[in-house]
Amino acid sequence: MTDHMPDDLSIVGRDLRAYTDELRPKYPIVKNMLGEWVLLRHADVVAAAKDHQRFSSHVSRYLQIPNGLDGEQHTKYRQVIDKYLTKTALTPFVAVFEQVANALVASLPQNQVIDAVHDIGATFAVRAQCAWLGWPVELEPRLLQWMADNHAATRSGDYNNMAEVAADFDEIVRSVIVPRRAKSNIQQDIELNDVTSRLCQETVDGRLLTEAELVSILRNWTGGDLGSIALCVGVIVAYIAQHPECIKQLVTAKDAEVEAFINEILRLDNPFVSNRRITTCPVNIAGQQIPAGAKIKLNWTSANRDETVFNHNKFDAKSHAANNLVYGIGKHICPGQLLATWQLRIALQALLAGINRIDFVTEQPLEREVAPVGGYYKVPIILA
Repeated sequence: MTDHMPDDLSIVGRDLRAYTDELRPKYPIVKNMLGEWVLLRHADVVAAAKDHQRFSSHVSRYLQIPNGLDGEQHTKYRQVIDKYLTKTALTPFVAVFEQVANALVASLPQNQVIDAVHDIGATFAVRAQCAWLGWPVELEPRLLQWMADNHAATRSGDYNNMAEVAADFDEIVRSVIVPRRAKSNIQQDIELNDVTSRLCQETVDGRLLTEAELVSILRNWTGGDLGSIALCVGVIVAYIAQHPECIKQLVTAKDAEVEAFINEILRLDNPFVSNRRITTCPVNIAGQQIPAGAKIKLNWTSANRDETVFNHNKFDAKSHAANNLVYGIGKHICPGQLLATWQLRIALQALLAGINRIDFVTEQPLEREVAPVGGYYKVPIILA
């Protein structure tokens, strides 16, 4: 259990889901080549995620709001962020997301090969997020290119490259917030009513959020979510194509039923791979003594496939919902869970309403992602 295991999150060519399926029955916890303790089983991941005293989220040298904060500091920023992600706040955008999804599906070519991850997932993610945040449509090509660059950098494992790409995204965010902050500061008679503008006027401890704080929040809302939504769409479309009998059921299903169906697909093939923690004191996990200051990785992909919890991974949306960790658990649960759930459901409903069937391309097989990314790299399909 304490052997120096291969790094399940960076070794080239590894399919993370298959690799953790192989490890989990033998090892509840492994230590990878980066010196991180990786938790693989559901119970241990849940326990660590809910133990905010012994497992700190303050693990990065970069500012990460809110997921890199602890205690009262985390609570303050979540109070600012969460109000933008409630049902009441998001409901007015449902029609906007539907319009984006329907227009995209109507533009997709039929009877020729497309990639569900890029042509559907990435494009929808960029357009939906820009519409929600009030970002200019002219940013779409730049954001799509950034997604491709970020994906390539992540797969390469080159930290310098990843840092450069991250800096590029921060510049995109600044290009949006700087004009809004300037208008706010000089109090011009201009209505600043989009989500980004309102965020620029938020305060913590009686002061306006700083530029660095705004960049961090918007990086979390967009930089992380764009790639995740694209990967989720790829996983969902691949499942639907493999199980065409479910299309008729989904077309007539209620919204909540479609969302539950999607969450179960993502449980089985979770692109939200992991989160990090650091121990604040010595802890014992699965019989393993771990010192204070140790790096911990909560592997959601593995925990969500724990066969002892999920009946050997049979598809069962209703029975598995309570233990599904796609969006995490505890006070650090993803604040954008409802936003992502609605966007994915709306995208799927639009797709199924606009096509008769989804066919795989036999000469272009599905290509899975490799660590540290989950899901599929490409899902070549033909819509008919």
